[in-house]
Amino acid sequence: MDKRTIEWQNGRVVTIDQTKLPNATVTLEMRDCGEIAEAIRTMKVRGAPLLGAAAAFALALTAHNSKAKDKAQLIGELEKAAEAVRRTRPTAVNLFWALDRILGRAKAFGGNERELSEFVVSEALKIADEDAYANRQIGRHGAELIRDGDVILTHCNAGALATVAYGTALGVVRTAWEQGKKIKVFATETRPLLQGARLTTYELTRDGIPVTLITDNMVGFVMSKHLVSKVIVGADRIVKDAVINKIGTFTIAVLAKEHKIPFYVAAPKSTFDLTRTSADVVIEERRPEEVTHFGSKRIAAEGISVLNPAFDITPLEYVTAIICESGILYKEDFRKLSTESAK
Repeated sequence: MDKRTIEWQNGRVVTIDQTKLPNATVTLEMRDCGEIAEAIRTMKVRGAPLLGAAAAFALALTAHNSKAKDKAQLIGELEKAAEAVRRTRPTAVNLFWALDRILGRAKAFGGNERELSEFVVSEALKIADEDAYANRQIGRHGAELIRDGDVILTHCNAGALATVAYGTALGVVRTAWEQGKKIKVFATETRPLLQGARLTTYELTRDGIPVTLITDNMVGFVMSKHLVSKVIVGADRIVKDAVINKIGTFTIAVLAKEHKIPFYVAAPKSTFDLTRTSADVVIEERRPEEVTHFGSKRIAAEGISVLNPAFDITPLEYVTAIICESGILYKEDFRKLSTESAK
């Protein structure tokens, strides 16, 4: 079994503090919903699929710790906990999907409060298991698109650290590598929090996969020099008309189209939000200090204005295909899915 990024351990949720990587491996042990919410808010836990699992485990801890006298009281506690988690980060849909799934099934559950508590924990564990399975399937399907000798550009971190296990975009890379394909990766540093530099290169180097780090503004250069054959990124939300992913993704997609390079998105179906369009999505705005400072040192002039969106919107016209656990979805496949979800 793949090593998991997040685990339930008898009333504790254990994961890695991703803000400390790659210089130190620090384990977080979270014992209540508030601690998970704070870890999400401060980016110690990040990555859309992982946020879904973390949100589920936040409700599992709430149920596990509850002293509720009846089912109605426990449902109230779960709703309050879910609202606290919802307020952490607004863009990645997996978080909301997991909360809605558990709350919906909890309200329909027929047992007493003790049985409901056990059910919520089991449902959270099921969500984690499903994500681990989905990532393996994404890797298997996506590897069909990778040829021996390909050089793949990826942005941000869509690896094991962003999921329960194995990864989405990096899951495709890993599977191709495990199949013996001689591939290489370009990883963008991913300003301003450097998830590519800190996390993606860490994962790929650990797995022995050749990786070259570039700054975000080098993408056009490496494409113009024919150094990249494919782009694979993850997603934080996929809506009817667009993919929402880490800021800078849209720029890469436009450059890929200009240079006739396939642009693939790898994500589980828990990232799909096909009842909405990009106009409905709230794009998270993060602290100006992420841009004005490097670590604790200020690098920009005092008093300046800062725009710091965490995500951008890539229209589907720039996406060659979406790789999910059920297969590879091309534009016509995705239009059908969007139409069916609207019925």
